[in-house]
Amino acid sequence: MMKTALKSGCTACEGCCCSSDAGTGASGRRTLQAAGTDMAILAAGIVLFTAGFILRNYPAVSFILFFTSWLTAGYKVVFRSFANITKGRIFDENFLMTIATVGAFLTGQFGEAAAVMLFYKLGSILEEMAVNHSRRSITELMALRPEHANLKQGDEIIQIRPEEIKPGDILVVRPGERIPADSIIVDGSSLADTSPLTGESLPKAVGPGDQVLGGYINKTGLLTIRAESGLEQSAVARILELVEEAASRKAPMESFINRFAAYYTPVVTISALLIAVIPPLVTGRMDFMTWLYRAMIFLVISCPCALVVSIPLTFYAGIGKSSANGILVKGGNYLDALNRADTVVFDKTGTLTKGIFSVTGIRPHGCSEQELLRLAAYAEHNSTHPIARSILQAYGEDIDEAQIENSVETAGKGIRTSALGHDILAGNLEFIKSAIGTGSHGSTENASLSAAIPEYDDESAGTTVHIMSDGRYMGWIEVSDTLKDDAQKAVDRLRKNGIKKIAMLTGDSRVPAETAARELGLDEVGYGLLPHEKADRLEKIMSAANGHTIFVGDGINDAPVLASADIGVSMGGIGSDAAIEASDIVLMTDEPSRLADALKIAAITRKIAVQNIAFAISVKVLFLLLGALGLATMWEAVFSDVGVTVLAVLNTLRIRHYRI
Repeated sequence: MMKTALKSGCTACEGCCCSSDAGTGASGRRTLQAAGTDMAILAAGIVLFTAGFILRNYPAVSFILFFTSWLTAGYKVVFRSFANITKGRIFDENFLMTIATVGAFLTGQFGEAAAVMLFYKLGSILEEMAVNHSRRSITELMALRPEHANLKQGDEIIQIRPEEIKPGDILVVRPGERIPADSIIVDGSSLADTSPLTGESLPKAVGPGDQVLGGYINKTGLLTIRAESGLEQSAVARILELVEEAASRKAPMESFINRFAAYYTPVVTISALLIAVIPPLVTGRMDFMTWLYRAMIFLVISCPCALVVSIPLTFYAGIGKSSANGILVKGGNYLDALNRADTVVFDKTGTLTKGIFSVTGIRPHGCSEQELLRLAAYAEHNSTHPIARSILQAYGEDIDEAQIENSVETAGKGIRTSALGHDILAGNLEFIKSAIGTGSHGSTENASLSAAIPEYDDESAGTTVHIMSDGRYMGWIEVSDTLKDDAQKAVDRLRKNGIKKIAMLTGDSRVPAETAARELGLDEVGYGLLPHEKADRLEKIMSAANGHTIFVGDGINDAPVLASADIGVSMGGIGSDAAIEASDIVLMTDEPSRLADALKIAAITRKIAVQNIAFAISVKVLFLLLGALGLATMWEAVFSDVGVTVLAVLNTLRIRHYRI
């Protein structure tokens, strides 16, 4: 996976230090043994070089030792050079290093030729250490896959491969083990370490009925869980898939560097040839060896490895930093696009609000609060609507189902239930008045019943459920969805990060939508919108924006809007699969303030990428001029190539330690 990310499009640098044998995961990760082999090869080359330097007064022996040192340190470079030529890829780093050092041998600079390869080998080892360090945030995701699962069959527990888990399987998770698949806790309680998926450092208390995701670590108690999905459909599998997809999507800056290198390398190779041939002919001195040496130095200096390695690596490091903070970015192009965002549009329910309804007001009319709640709870018992669930939770007592005869629900309006010996209606005001109008009472009595419904605060930020029993109005209950704890922080931080306009589009009604927007200080709010209306409204906002527009949502109804936005951001914890699939960035913690973190990571990533480009090009240009004028030796050439590459990569590692 990582290998693809670094090499994709790298026509100028194929097979060089930036496309070493390193990889990630079981299929490509370099082993400690391989790293030790490289160090042993370097050590052997240094010993041979030192012996050649000591015995420089014996030219034949010295030449053999320098040549052996050069071949020991650079045999892979030479081999790749010839292998790539047979494949039609002539102008790459290996070709430049090979022809430059062979040229040094031809000009009698045996020690410098060997030294170039030794420094190049050392630079490759140091660079690879830096690269592996930057990969760590993402490669650690591979460890999220559990090694086994404990399947409970009767009184017996057997170990199976995680791939064999089927929905409905009962599994046992011991303290210290990973949850093998998305599951519901059947028995036991514990603290779960959610940081591998969410980046949240505090453990989460879980118990019977709670959902736990594959990849969580069970910290304290023994858990018995029921699998809701197989391993391949679990949250951890989705994360790994997203990371793999991210490797194939390059940012515009990465694509530019790769295209630049493809043209740049042939140009400098031809320029080196002209340096070796034209000056001796023009001056008439025919000093071909001097100018050949300068041409070889020019070739070593011209290697574009610093650009081709560091820029893709910079964006990959940014993706890794995001992953470590519970932000999954599906590609470097989306990370880079965040730098051009100036407008953010939020969904409301589940995005800025908790998506959990609770009773926030009880207004009885001629009865007690508990009696009103009891009537409402029995009326709503058979409903699966979140509002009904919140009323049952507020009632808090057991429901005697034998007291419920039947229920008829009218979608989006209310429910009529025969329970407790009463005919109970629970719903919105329109539903109650409609029921009065079609009741068995005479028209005069209907009018008096309708008039008996008192005026209530219709400017409430919540949803109002009116209750009627046996034709008598009993009162109303307010159910509200509250703002997330960090919603205000998210808005404030986004403005500090340069976002000029923050809006909200929701299918909720006017009053709760406007109330939430007013509390958060949003610039624009759209309410009562169906999914296609949200998309139309977003198009208008995007057309008026100067930069990119980000849409943040969580539900399946947000999928069309997420797909049409410049950058779609979904909530990964409670968000639907459709929303996660349609989005470009996933906030695994469901905290909207993480979007501000993503903007900061995108900014530092771009800043470091620009620094690397400016540093590499300026040093290259300086040393190319010095080399052409004969003011630089092979030693300086090595620094301008390998040294600049290593420094650029080390600069990239700052992203990993950047404090958000």
